[in-house]
Amino acid sequence: MRGNIMPNGSQEKRPDPDALLERIHKETRGKLTVFLGAAAGVGKTYTMLEAAHGRLKEGVDVVIGWVDTHGREETERLVTGLPRISPRQIEYRGKRLYEMDIDAILDRKPELVLVDELAHTNIPGSRHVRRFQDVEELLQAGINVYTTLNIQHIESLNDIVAQITGVVVRETVPDYIIEQADSVQLIDIPPEELIKRLKEGKVYVPGQAEQALRNFFRPGNINALRELALRYTASRVDKDMSDYMREHRIEGPWPAAERVMVCVSASPFSAQLIRAARRLARGLQAELIAVHIETPARRPLNEKDRDRVAGNMRLAEELGAKTLTVVGNNLVQEILDVARAKNVSSIVVGKPRHSRLWDLWRGSVVDKLIRESGGINVYVIRGTAEEKAKSNVKTAPDIEPFSWKPYAGGLWMCLAVTVFGLLLKEYLEIVNIALLYQLPVTLSAFWWGRWPSYFTAVCGVAVFDFLFVPPVFTFTVADIRYCWSFLTFLIVAFVIGGRTELLRAEASAARQRERSTRALYDFSREIAAVIDLDVIAGELVKQAAETIGRSVVVMMPEQNGKLTLRAGHYLEPNASFCLTDDPAELAVASWAFEHGQAAGRSTDTLPSANYLYIPLKTTDNVVGVMGVHMTDKQVLLEEKRLIDAWAGLAAIAIERVRLADKAREAALLVESDRLRTALFNSISHELRTPLSTIVGSVSTLLDAEPVYSETARRELLENIQEGAARMERLVTNLLDTARLESGMMQLKIDWCDIEDIIGAALQRLRDSTQRYSLEINVAPDTPLLKADCVLLEQVLINLIDNAMKYSARGSEISITAEAEEKWVKVSVLDRGVGISEEDLGRVFDKFYRGQQPKYVSGTGLGLSICKGIIEAHGGIIWAERREGGGTIISFKIPTGGEEPIFSEKDGAK
Repeated sequence: MRGNIMPNGSQEKRPDPDALLERIHKETRGKLTVFLGAAAGVGKTYTMLEAAHGRLKEGVDVVIGWVDTHGREETERLVTGLPRISPRQIEYRGKRLYEMDIDAILDRKPELVLVDELAHTNIPGSRHVRRFQDVEELLQAGINVYTTLNIQHIESLNDIVAQITGVVVRETVPDYIIEQADSVQLIDIPPEELIKRLKEGKVYVPGQAEQALRNFFRPGNINALRELALRYTASRVDKDMSDYMREHRIEGPWPAAERVMVCVSASPFSAQLIRAARRLARGLQAELIAVHIETPARRPLNEKDRDRVAGNMRLAEELGAKTLTVVGNNLVQEILDVARAKNVSSIVVGKPRHSRLWDLWRGSVVDKLIRESGGINVYVIRGTAEEKAKSNVKTAPDIEPFSWKPYAGGLWMCLAVTVFGLLLKEYLEIVNIALLYQLPVTLSAFWWGRWPSYFTAVCGVAVFDFLFVPPVFTFTVADIRYCWSFLTFLIVAFVIGGRTELLRAEASAARQRERSTRALYDFSREIAAVIDLDVIAGELVKQAAETIGRSVVVMMPEQNGKLTLRAGHYLEPNASFCLTDDPAELAVASWAFEHGQAAGRSTDTLPSANYLYIPLKTTDNVVGVMGVHMTDKQVLLEEKRLIDAWAGLAAIAIERVRLADKAREAALLVESDRLRTALFNSISHELRTPLSTIVGSVSTLLDAEPVYSETARRELLENIQEGAARMERLVTNLLDTARLESGMMQLKIDWCDIEDIIGAALQRLRDSTQRYSLEINVAPDTPLLKADCVLLEQVLINLIDNAMKYSARGSEISITAEAEEKWVKVSVLDRGVGISEEDLGRVFDKFYRGQQPKYVSGTGLGLSICKGIIEAHGGIIWAERREGGGTIISFKIPTGGEEPIFSEKDGAK
């Protein structure tokens, strides 16, 4: 970080340019305040309206852009007194719906606007698809916004909420919207109070409240969502505090919340240190951070040390710590910088085990850390010798094969410099010739490493002494000062060679890490939205094989628990894999799966196998096995790290898919339970009534056949016929619903005359329609249409039957048909009780019956079936209120099979 040096020697840190730009951006845009709740009914809208009244009294220009009171009296009272911008009316599928008028708000440009339900999806035809996009535009215009949101609508928490409640929330808000909010206020009430509000009907209407209490609003769900909201808000507050400290250059920590940081190194005692820090953090109810400081200036880490550091960081992650790796030259300063940046209250370090003389020579890190820690507590933990963690996989260091070519190259460069020096001996000083011999040393170190450079340095000194130092052609040195020159030359050569090789090793390790990280990142990005295990397994073996450089297979258990091969990618010609052809390999893979330990090649367990089998372990269980084809008896440390990384990522990916499947199954079970309950409630009544009518009429005819006149007997038979027809329609609706839900409904397309279809429908309902005044109006120019005549007849039967149910006897029922460009429009009009405005959009839902009179029977399936049949034809269906009372239900289908194109604009005509 760049900075100015102060007179006292300290460095003044300059403000971050990105932070300054962000601050300027925030000053020009509006302020966003989010009222966050754990669930519906906690009082978000109520609190937002109360805050708005307070701002209005302060003289702030406040308006309501959109507020949903949901019929709550106390909320509606708070709406009174606040200026309100009228909503925008949108025609959609023949219905008039309302949305927030963003243009009117921008024209009015108030200081503060209230926008309820941030996660809402706007009606098609609105400017933006989602309401949070409307809010973003208002903020960009400099308007402050108050809004409400439930915790389950935050995108990053969607999977967690689905696991908790079994409900997959479809409407979510991106995390960056909440992260950019200037204020997040948590609205929270106890679960008992929320349940009480539900039972009192203050959240949902009574019927919906009972269902909500059985499903989503169980006490366990509410407590889990409350904890999620509290944790999210706490992390938000912590981020705000850290930003404030950084903006005002305040040195931490502030003891607002405990946070423990443990320093991780390649020491064999770091694992004990991490466990001790975890116990300390648990006792303090604090967050744990594990930090590893890479210091290139100190002794470089070898392969064994790197492997140990990686293992310690994995242990910290398993214990719930956040891990962080930092590169720096000053170990103590980097530790303290991280601690202050993360607002750490306690640092845990290990007690040194070296002698006091080492501290006097190199300095004590612990002592320096304690002296410079300021207000941070430093815990020094003594480590004890522990058994080395056993690993089934045998590893070997990566040893490069010996080659004489680098040494020959160094010698050749020395000879070239010698020839050059001899030719220009008369023109160059002997000191200049000595400096020329540094060039082969440096190039040898850069190209081939440390030992070739050391060999080149010794050869250079010997040749220089023999040919240029008097007396020449001997190794005798006349002037003793040349001995010091030779010694200095060798020291410089050794330093250059060692540091250059270190840089080569670090560059090579960095390139390898970069390739591995990029491959892991690409894989995780590509499978982020994939839920097919076969696709994930195939992509996994392909990228893992290319990264590791060996053939890779993945096996997963079937329902019976037996392993089967899901995918394989083979790089070697003899690496083909078939479980059925090689039962020995299957036995090794099964052992690794059952015991959760590595087995096979390069291990002590069944090493005769051709593959190394790594179990894919998650927190709870083993989800599969990854096999890597091995040709050697030992695995290189770098390969082992790569294999472990890919195995861990594969386990996470597979577990994510399984959790998603469980969430979908849970949601399906909830939906199935709801449908089953509604079906039983409806059918129990609908079947009982016609059955009672049929049984009663038949019993009367059998028991008293001579008593009744012909007219009475005919009336009883008509009752039986009407009851049977009613049962037939009910069973037909149930079967049609099942076919629609399963996708088994097949259209039998043929040319149809809509007038014939209307006539056939009225013929089947001839006994029922005699009680009403029917009016049929089919336009003469109505064309033939390509459709399924039988299904369209069923649609008209359901629509006419629905009209008769809600109309008084003797009232008028009209059926019209007309052509509209390439469409045929059919409408059924009645003068019945009508449909309320809020029910217009829901009358086509399954089992939804609206608030009809008690004497009206039905299962709520008829209109739902009509909607499914019409949409299967590429058409649309909608309901609207009729002027003067009653309802109009209309549908439109294309006339020909070549143009089943539908637009929302057409549907609103």
